[in-house]
Amino acid sequence: MSNSHLMDPRPLILGSTSTYRAELLRRLGLPFTSVSPSVDETPMTSEPPQALALRLALAKAQAVAKCHPEAIVIGSDQVADLHGQPLGKPGTEARAVAQLQAMRGQTVMFHTAVSVVCEALSFAKTELAVIEVKFRDLSDDEIKRYVAVEQPLDCAGSAKSEGLGISLLTHIRNDDPTALIGLPLIRTCQLLREVGLMTP
Repeated sequence: MSNSHLMDPRPLILGSTSTYRAELLRRLGLPFTSVSPSVDETPMTSEPPQALALRLALAKAQAVAKCHPEAIVIGSDQVADLHGQPLGKPGTEARAVAQLQAMRGQTVMFHTAVSVVCEALSFAKTELAVIEVKFRDLSDDEIKRYVAVEQPLDCAGSAKSEGLGISLLTHIRNDDPTALIGLPLIRTCQLLREVGLMTP
């Protein structure tokens, strides 16, 4: 990949093993490695979904930065918010079906946070993208067919908007188009410029 828009020679690390986030970050043409952050993602008692996303994104970046203090580390987290209740990754088909049944006909807010941390530069900043998603009034059969076909078991909210999941929706509203997939690239670029890694 070209390094023509690099300003800082520090290594870039994506604090995530998510293939979705890695695919998105590759769009920027920056060389990077992926490292698992090993962070407990359990919500705190009564923790709002937005606060949970912000906390986990920073915690993931900080966890990796502790082991790689010279590197610039990106951490990200997404939490689906159904009327103030956080929805995580379903993990099983039954849970995915239950999530989609709860969300049908509803407007769901997806909070996608991104943090950039570099211990050597004493830099740590987090940004948040909020996405409004309206689900169609789906039938049980539609939900079960979708889950069986796309297997969205590793997606908060049980729907992959970049795939067949787009057929479940009536609209998506946000100001950072990649945020719903898992990494808000507009905000990520902003933070990478601030830390001196890339030019406009």
